[in-house]
Amino acid sequence: MGEFAGYDMPLYYGEGVIREHEWTRSHAGLFDVSHMGQVMLTGKGACGFWEKVTPSSFSKIPDGRAKYTVLTNAQGGTIDDLIVTRLGPEQFFAVINAGRKDVDIDWLKKNLPADVTMDVWAERGLIALQGPAAEGALKDVLGIDTADMPYMWAMPVGDLMISRLGYTGEDGFEVSVPHDQAAALWDKFIKHPAVKPVGLAARDSLRLEMGYPLYGHELNEEITPVEAGLSWVIAKEHDGYIGANVVRAQLAGGAARQRVGIRLLDKGIARDGAEIRDASDKVIGVLSSGGFSPTLKQAIAMGYVPAAQAQAGQKIFVNVRGNNIAAEICDMPFVSARTKSMKKKAA
Repeated sequence: MGEFAGYDMPLYYGEGVIREHEWTRSHAGLFDVSHMGQVMLTGKGACGFWEKVTPSSFSKIPDGRAKYTVLTNAQGGTIDDLIVTRLGPEQFFAVINAGRKDVDIDWLKKNLPADVTMDVWAERGLIALQGPAAEGALKDVLGIDTADMPYMWAMPVGDLMISRLGYTGEDGFEVSVPHDQAAALWDKFIKHPAVKPVGLAARDSLRLEMGYPLYGHELNEEITPVEAGLSWVIAKEHDGYIGANVVRAQLAGGAARQRVGIRLLDKGIARDGAEIRDASDKVIGVLSSGGFSPTLKQAIAMGYVPAAQAQAGQKIFVNVRGNNIAAEICDMPFVSARTKSMKKKAA
């Protein structure tokens, strides 16, 4: 167990981090992510509200579609990254990061229009089932057939909210469940032969292989979505969101720094905070995350470097305890995603 965002969290279970990571890639891993925040916003102005506090567009997406996006501040920085799901014309469900719950909720309340109400689902658990066997396990346990459910899609089923998405790059689901039903649901999943529990450490190595950002590492209130390589969440058709002037200027003229993937070419593991140095041993940045990739059997990392030095293939060094380890800038993700198509099949 270990502390994370004020919660006592399972770092790993009996088989250890690498086996949990590999099991998720080959079968189905079960994650307790109930520490994350869940909010429901309802009202005529709900769609316009999300288009004010994020740079994304929600007006044209169908009911049931989920979107990854960011909350921006007046300086264009990132207050948090989150997933917002449109459940109906005037109803939106959002999942926010555990360490930013209080900040996010205060920010949303501050900007909330009079015609929108926000309910914080404090009495809900959140269970993530991730891996190639997730679809089958969900059907076996809950009797729900999701074969035609696209990636980044959600649907309410009784007391549950089932979303096909996740933080691993595998096919999978997040299930929002009332607290008084959460332990029983967890136990049902664990009894399935394809499912094993997975802790926070493997969750981190899985997301690192995908190049997914983690708030407080790749994202903070001084890093814009353009710098973070998240320009794809920014809608082209409107400029009415908070911080749009800064973000638009970076889209037009480029950002001074850029988030990059890094592969270590020699032996060693580099963690966040390690210096990134160029060929002349000049410090050009620091790692935001780093660790061992069980899939690739090598050390990988992410960090920020000047945009002029962010090209894939550029040779660099990562300094670990005074030693320069040869490395290179590389494209992300490090491992290809195996999620389902986002397109809904025609009726």
